[in-house]
Amino acid sequence: MTAVGDETWRDRGLHARVVNALGQEIVDGAYAPGDILNLDRLSERFTVSRSVLREALRVLQSLGMVEPRQRVGTQVLPRQLWDLFSPQIIQWRGQGDYFAQMREMLELRLGIEPVAARLSARLMTTEEREAVARAAAVMVQSDQAQDGRRYLEADVDFHTLILQGSGNAVMGHFASTVAALLRTREQEKRFTITEYTPPSAHRHNDLAEAIVAGDEDAAYSCAYATLEATLTEFVQESVGSHTTAG
Repeated sequence: MTAVGDETWRDRGLHARVVNALGQEIVDGAYAPGDILNLDRLSERFTVSRSVLREALRVLQSLGMVEPRQRVGTQVLPRQLWDLFSPQIIQWRGQGDYFAQMREMLELRLGIEPVAARLSARLMTTEEREAVARAAAVMVQSDQAQDGRRYLEADVDFHTLILQGSGNAVMGHFASTVAALLRTREQEKRFTITEYTPPSAHRHNDLAEAIVAGDEDAAYSCAYATLEATLTEFVQESVGSHTTAG
């Protein structure tokens, strides 16, 4: 006999499996916008109850990916309606839409992170500035040691600190989106350390020095240069070429 607690955890596992499978398939184009999901077929395919399936579809609905329509069924929605800032959708797009997503997000980050860097140079406490400097130093050290995972985590820390240190709540919230985007490098076959990494690491270090010094103009310029270089790299190299996270 299954305990109530065990049943709850099992249902949660099934729910997550359905959400991830359907979300990935919608992102990959297995379902086109306007397609109606056959709930009977999906329930049979995943071997789940209708209640588990409905719960999974509610998650996808909250992400703007599907919508129930009266007398029609659950319909797949076009990409422009998706919550493209959601870490879940970022993860799914990172599996197959990696380069397009990185280009789009880098273009957006160019308009946000230099301003956040300027604000951080103005507003950060001494302790926060020191944390940014430590993260940049770890990136340089990890590049030299060819330690891609440590480099990636330091990169996430670096950008999170700056966005959250800006004193702007909306920019601080954007940090989770950037972190999810950067972590898609774990799915990309070339991972993190490439010939582009040393100059990128040093650009991050220059930005850290500007923030530590409280130089707002330099912080803005260094942040812009860091992101612009990565964007240029993605545009020029495209799929099949070596890249590095921003």
